[in-house]
Amino acid sequence: AGERVFFRASGLTASSSNGIGSFTIANGDCYVGGNVMSMVYGADFKGKTEITQDYQFRGLFYTNSTSRIVDTSGLALPATTLTNYCYYYMFYGCTSLVNAPALPATTLANYCYQYMFTGCTSLVNAPALPATTLANYCYYYMFYGCTSLVNAPALPATTLAQYCYQNMFTGCTSLVNAPALPATKLYSRCYQYMFYGCTSLVNAPTLPATKLENNCYQYMFKGCTKLSYIKAMFTTTPSTTYLQDWVSGVSASGTFVKNSAATWADTFGVSAIPEGWTVELADA
Repeated sequence: AGERVFFRASGLTASSSNGIGSFTIANGDCYVGGNVMSMVYGADFKGKTEITQDYQFRGLFYTNSTSRIVDTSGLALPATTLTNYCYYYMFYGCTSLVNAPALPATTLANYCYQYMFTGCTSLVNAPALPATTLANYCYYYMFYGCTSLVNAPALPATTLAQYCYQNMFTGCTSLVNAPALPATKLYSRCYQYMFYGCTSLVNAPTLPATKLENNCYQYMFKGCTKLSYIKAMFTTTPSTTYLQDWVSGVSASGTFVKNSAATWADTFGVSAIPEGWTVELADA
């Protein structure tokens, strides 16, 4: 009781299936701390902020004993230079994890956080995500199925990428408030399924983009049974190409705020304005 074990390594080769390897906890609760870069640079890890290989920390704590990892708030992930898939599956299925480590990177890479906290059903607070320029698939499924998540991180990004937020909060049934989404230029599937099944969500974030892209908002709020307010500034005529089932299953009554410059006639249905909602106009 009260003892610790320390690990460090260098020269490990990451693979697409196993990263540099993974930890297995045989029994008891596990509190993970220290600097993860010590698994890359060995004794020379201090001050290092560059991940050197794709898939480096893939599934590092994704094992058959994920339920034993209780706290990683003492774990430092200081990298500011990321690589493709670097944190992929890192804490996937850690069902006892309550606190996540900080993620300070502002320059992302394709798939970097994909599935990172998927299925972490005890996670209450998400780490801050300060990046303002995103990469393809960077937050894809990141918090999927985090049913205890109450507070979403701020999402200050103004430059998006394909699939960047797809399924990010799907199934987060405790999420009440959505983060602001300030980007005005969209990309294919950027918000697809983002809040799908968030049954506690009441207000949608303002959607300031005036031009829609293929699949951008498809299924975005599907199954958000308490959702009763959406402000969307798009002037593109609604269709399934952009909005397929995006409001299927939302509240039976609510308010939809439409861009006063939009020339499309009010259209109601699961792929347009929700049935039974009141329409108001606002300037973009």
